[in-house]
Amino acid sequence: MRILLVEDDRVIAGAVREQAEGEGHSVDHAARLDAADDALATAHYGLILLDLMLPDGRGLPFLRALRARGDATPVIIMTALDQVSDRIEGLNAGADDYLVKPFDLSELSARIGAVSRRYAGNPNPRIALGDLSVDIAARHLTRGGRTVALTAREWVLLEAFLQKPGQLLSKAALEEKLYSFDAEVESNTIEVHVSRLRKKLGAEVIVTERGLGYRLAAR
Repeated sequence: MRILLVEDDRVIAGAVREQAEGEGHSVDHAARLDAADDALATAHYGLILLDLMLPDGRGLPFLRALRARGDATPVIIMTALDQVSDRIEGLNAGADDYLVKPFDLSELSARIGAVSRRYAGNPNPRIALGDLSVDIAARHLTRGGRTVALTAREWVLLEAFLQKPGQLLSKAALEEKLYSFDAEVESNTIEVHVSRLRKKLGAEVIVTERGLGYRLAAR
């Protein structure tokens, strides 16, 4: 998915970005709240990772304003504020999760996955699709009982289809999930990823609607 990381600490931001991108997510980084607002005005995000202490203000008013204007983008707060009252305030402001610094990057990955599944309407990490068995949390896939290895980007692509079964996903929508603002994307990149995924899952699993996009076949 495409993630907006709002964090002014370069070391933390770099580590979080590397972790998320290593799992196939695309990450746009904003070190200030005004830059985060600009990013939200120009792109759709599957998740916001939000620090609470930014150079140009506090994260909680930013979050409250986000919710007040009807933006339901999932938000995970990442902060050094560790009091119970801080956590309660953050969750009541509209956060979906609250992670106290310092944290283990693998725990952040697990929380990103859990929030993503909840918003997709299916908190169950295990999904059956024909002879395919998918464990999203463990990123483990079998086809006819045999393990199938996917790349990080192939996992993100598969998760995008699983989150919207039967729905048409345009090429532009898939590019937005896979790549950040500064990424250079070739015109046929999505076609290449889909083709490789089909070879691993079975040609019938992903249906092409020519000129429109792709959709997951009915289970």
